[in-house]
Amino acid sequence: MTQHSLMATTALASADMARVIEMAWEDRTPFEAIETLYGLNEPAVVRLMRRELKPSSFRLWRRRVSGRVTKHVALRDPGVIRGYCPTQYKR
Repeated sequence: MTQHSLMATTALASADMARVIEMAWEDRTPFEAIETLYGLNEPAVVRLMRRELKPSSFRLWRRRVSGRVTKHVALRDPGVIRGYCPTQYKR
């Protein structure tokens, strides 16, 4: 783990922490987007999720994201150019 990732994990405001958790649960939001916005790489996100979620919720999340192609930009279909569904954020 880099020093930056460790500091970023402990220095997040509660609103930012909630947003990182939300982004981690979203199928179409890649870990790279979380790293770009919050400075947390995938292992740091896993540690944050382990610390903040109940054990059963963490296990459910890990099963959900393990091997999910959409959670990694390098594994995504090149045609996917956005990280969320256009109707996800209602106005």
